[in-house]
Amino acid sequence: MIDPFVDREWLREHFDELLTADVRWYLDGRAGRDSYDAGHLPGAVFVDLDTILAGPPTAAGGRHPLPDPEAFAAGLGALGIGDRDTVIAYDDAGGVIAGRLVWLLRATGHEAAVLDGGIGAWGEPLATAITARPAAGFTARPWPSERLAWIDELGSSDDVVLDARERPRYRGELEPVDPRAGHIPGAHSLPCRENLDPDGRLLGASQLRERLGAVGVASDTPVVSYCGSGVTACHTLLVLEQLGLRPGRLFPGSWSQWSADPDRPVATGD
Repeated sequence: MIDPFVDREWLREHFDELLTADVRWYLDGRAGRDSYDAGHLPGAVFVDLDTILAGPPTAAGGRHPLPDPEAFAAGLGALGIGDRDTVIAYDDAGGVIAGRLVWLLRATGHEAAVLDGGIGAWGEPLATAITARPAAGFTARPWPSERLAWIDELGSSDDVVLDARERPRYRGELEPVDPRAGHIPGAHSLPCRENLDPDGRLLGASQLRERLGAVGVASDTPVVSYCGSGVTACHTLLVLEQLGLRPGRLFPGSWSQWSADPDRPVATGD
C-alpha cells in the first residue's frame, strides 16, 4: 500500500494512474463546493464531507458520525470512484480534512493518500470545469472494529487519548460549535495542524516523533484519536501510520458526542 502522504512530485509522476479528490470543507459554514467550483486539480471530483463521509448528525452520535458503509460506497461509486482506484485527496488545510476520506479508504483496504501541502502544493493551473466520471462499482465494507473506539471505552484502557483540536478549544477557552467547552479527562492535546509547517506540509519524521513522544506515544503505544467530530482526528492517525507506529483508533463521535452528554465529565486547562 502507498504511504498515507504523497508529495507533489509523486502525484505528477503517477497522475494518469490515479484519481484525485477535492475534500475542502470549512467549520465556519463556507461551502467547500464553492471552492471546488472556483478552481480544482484537473480531473478531481468533489467529495462532500457532510453527505458522503459522514452520516446524519445526532446528539448520540456526534456531528459527523461514520457513514453507513452502503451509503459511503454508493456516494463514491456515483462519483466514479471504484474499488481498484488509487485516490489522492487534498484540501486547502494541510490535509486535515482530506484525511477523513483517506483514513476511511485505507481502513477498508483501499489505496489512498493525502497530497502533502494540499492544493497550494500543486503549482500548476487549476481547472474550473466540473469533472464528470462514469459511475463505478465500489463495494460496501463494514468499518473495521479494531480501528474504532467507542465512547464507553475511553478512560477504561491503557490507550493514550489524543485531542487533535486547537489548544484553546482543548483548554476550554472557547467552543464554537459543540455543547460544552473543554476536553475528555486524561486526554493529551496534540493539535493536528501543529504537525504541519507554515506551508501546510508535514513536519519531518524526527519532529513528528518528538511531538508524539512528548505526550507518551512510542512505537507500540495504543492510541485513540479524537477531535471535534471525528474528522481532523483522522490526520493524527495517518501520521502514526506514516511513521510506522502502531495503528491508532478513531473515536468517531469525538467531542461533539462526549460534550452532548451532561453526565460525561469535562476537563479544562492544560
